[in-house]
Amino acid sequence: MKTKTIQHVTAEQLLAEYKEGTSFFLASPHRTLLAQGIFATVPTDGYEHKRMQILDHVKKVLQDAKQQGINGNPIVVGAIPFDHMYPAQLIVPSEVKWSGPLPFGQWNGQIGQNAANEYEVKPVPSPQEYENAVEQGLSRIKAGDLRKVVLSRSLHLASSEKIDVPHLLRKLAVHNPNGYTFAAALPDRLDREAGKASGTKKNRTLLGASPELLVSKSGLRVIANPLAGSAPRSEDPEEDQRRANALFSSAKDRHEHAVVIEAVANALRPFCKTLSVPEEPSLIHTETMWHLSTVISGELSSPSITSLELALALHPTPAVCGTPTPLAKKAIQEIESFERGFFTGMVGWCDDEGDGEWIVAIRCAEVEDYSLRLFAGAGVVEGSTPEGELAETSAKFRTMLQAIGLNNDILK
Repeated sequence: MKTKTIQHVTAEQLLAEYKEGTSFFLASPHRTLLAQGIFATVPTDGYEHKRMQILDHVKKVLQDAKQQGINGNPIVVGAIPFDHMYPAQLIVPSEVKWSGPLPFGQWNGQIGQNAANEYEVKPVPSPQEYENAVEQGLSRIKAGDLRKVVLSRSLHLASSEKIDVPHLLRKLAVHNPNGYTFAAALPDRLDREAGKASGTKKNRTLLGASPELLVSKSGLRVIANPLAGSAPRSEDPEEDQRRANALFSSAKDRHEHAVVIEAVANALRPFCKTLSVPEEPSLIHTETMWHLSTVISGELSSPSITSLELALALHPTPAVCGTPTPLAKKAIQEIESFERGFFTGMVGWCDDEGDGEWIVAIRCAEVEDYSLRLFAGAGVVEGSTPEGELAETSAKFRTMLQAIGLNNDILK
């Protein structure tokens, strides 16, 4: 079976053609990608300390695809989890379709606010438990073990009706014109209850609208856009601007941002002939949040360096883990009460020439038939407070909650 690449389609068509369980979708401010079917799967069973091995696997699978008659440049698409001890989901699709960016402006009001399903909601951990976790993180920072640790929480939503993943994807795309909207099929797994008797499998999808580009590569050009330091938006314009100004001048948030920028720049330098790192961050916003942002750009030292190689060298950044990274990761494993899975991992693509784009998997949910797991995290540094980090994670839940048709009242 030969794969094919199609480019003469509209971005709206690609969004409309997305199908749960069989498609990979990624919309950025520059392009839209829909990949369907599976031509080949990249073996990635647990690759801690074996990043070169996964790169070798990807290279071989892409070479094999080209030898078997793939049309155009074959690509790998998929998702990589936060913890390298767990397998990634990377495939060469059977069909790839590209288009320009989605025309968000003309869509206002076209996708209705369907009545939300009735959901049972369970926070994991509870708000009080999360504040206790932040206290633990602050204690480790005060002891001098850490400069920063990112601590997360989740919401488990259960519905009596099957989740309409394509509709949620459209809702996220419409409200995320400046970011990266994605849907990636995850490996099937047996239902822990029904599976014992019937072997019933469930569709799993990683779905989200991330504001953060981990890294992109085109030829010798490399760009990373780390975000760190956040504040919730306000519907009142004056208050919204006040919050933006307060974020930009916040010593605590500027410190948190500087830690991330230093780590990203240090990770990219060995690959680059030149690297430009702005001295000052800028402000960007989504519908729900303000963020401190820095665009780091450079020229690679060799065209053989791939976007996936760069992404693996960067992942996980202090924006989603902390610093020093090994100690922060260990603290997360000891403090957090749930397994992150693909949350704070990465989603994206890489072609056989090494070009590609990888997005940080935040503002996302894992959807599984009748349930969703929503995730949100906050960077804990000196000056953080448990109540402040709880409020920040609550604000970050709004991206997914609004797409579902719920509001933050369910968090109370």
